[in-house]
Amino acid sequence: MANVVESKKSCTVNPLKMSQPLGASYAYMGMNACMPMMHGSQGCTGFGLVLLVRHFREAIPLQTTAMNEATTILGGSDNIEKAILNIKKRANPDLIGICSTGLTETKGEDVDGDLKLIRAKHPELGDTQVVYASTPDYTGAFQDGWAKAVQCMILSLTETTKMRITHQVNVLVGCHLTAGDIEELREIITAFDLQALIMPDVSGSLDGHIPDDFSPCTLGGTTLKEVRAMGASVLTLVIGEQMRASAQELETRTGVGYEVFDRLTGLEANDRFLMALSRISGRPVPQKYRRQRSQLVDAMLDGHFFFGGKKMAIGAEPDLLCAMGHWLAEMGCVLSAVVTTTKSPVLAELPADEVIIGDLEDLELRARGCDLLLTHSHGRQAAERLGIPFFRMGIPMFDRLGSAHCVSVGYRGTRGLIFEIGNMLMAASHENHPDSWSLPANKVVETSVAAETVC
Repeated sequence: MANVVESKKSCTVNPLKMSQPLGASYAYMGMNACMPMMHGSQGCTGFGLVLLVRHFREAIPLQTTAMNEATTILGGSDNIEKAILNIKKRANPDLIGICSTGLTETKGEDVDGDLKLIRAKHPELGDTQVVYASTPDYTGAFQDGWAKAVQCMILSLTETTKMRITHQVNVLVGCHLTAGDIEELREIITAFDLQALIMPDVSGSLDGHIPDDFSPCTLGGTTLKEVRAMGASVLTLVIGEQMRASAQELETRTGVGYEVFDRLTGLEANDRFLMALSRISGRPVPQKYRRQRSQLVDAMLDGHFFFGGKKMAIGAEPDLLCAMGHWLAEMGCVLSAVVTTTKSPVLAELPADEVIIGDLEDLELRARGCDLLLTHSHGRQAAERLGIPFFRMGIPMFDRLGSAHCVSVGYRGTRGLIFEIGNMLMAASHENHPDSWSLPANKVVETSVAAETVC
């Protein structure tokens, strides 16, 4: 059990967390033909837009109500109305996803009431769905905003039905899963002859494809038809603790039960997931996953020499921290410095003495003497100052290509992590002990005869 401590500093230095409205906007981007919109100033939207463009290296659809000093004081209803009508006229999306910012939340507005009046006043909005999520950026963090947006979409868009479609399952995924992770997840579920309704699905909208036709809205992702069909599924698979509230909302509205998987990285976690899929589908685990499991076990045997006893410093959103932290501990590592962004039930279960809700300065101060630093790209300067290897994960990752296609779930994704991080630890061991054959100190070969035997 970890002791969860909240940093009491007067100010944040080198922030680790990102805001709720950005997380909510990202969730909306996993919906097909959607236009996300921040209800706030142009600057709020501009900063978020730049961050996502640098991470994905793609055109990002994101609009704003462009609030200023006067409209903030007098109320933003007119700005919301104008923005919705302009988006409808120019982009004609199926869904407009609105999230609030600190500016409008501080003022206090009845946005849900405003939206009812706007729809009554403008019948030309027709079938265009409008969803609003309250996401003030002075509280919570990125994954909180993602979770709230998903919950609001379920509340607004799902339909109730007594019909159940055999072998159809809902999959609610957290923001810690990349487009590559979701593709791997869909492949695993499909192998059991299950039809997966994944929400939100950034693997369809932010996977780096070049479309045949231009659209100002999102291209790919979860459709409104799929969301409405979720009430007919036999079960909801929840990937990440952050999605539990959304699953509970879906169960309340449709009666579809759910099962939570806090992580899909590691041997035991994937064993549990595949056995659940086998139980739901009534089919045995396919042979290819039995082979992938065997390959993962072999990779763990190959890599444990380089992971065992290594001190790790890790900073991430709670669900990503849970996945990586538990897996590193299973590989024999010690979680020496652990920093996260927001409260979550999974934090207390981490195999560490202490978890800090803080920033990258907190992580850097506690990472001295560690063997590896793991966080997003803003941690690169800290790793350089500390003189330790740096593994990039999460959002933003703007100084490397292919961030959306990194895979860390499933047997195959976990095996890839072992090789990638293991090679970093091996290289660092070569630099520090060039004559040690990269074995741990207690395994260093001291005679040439023994060395030949090991080789």
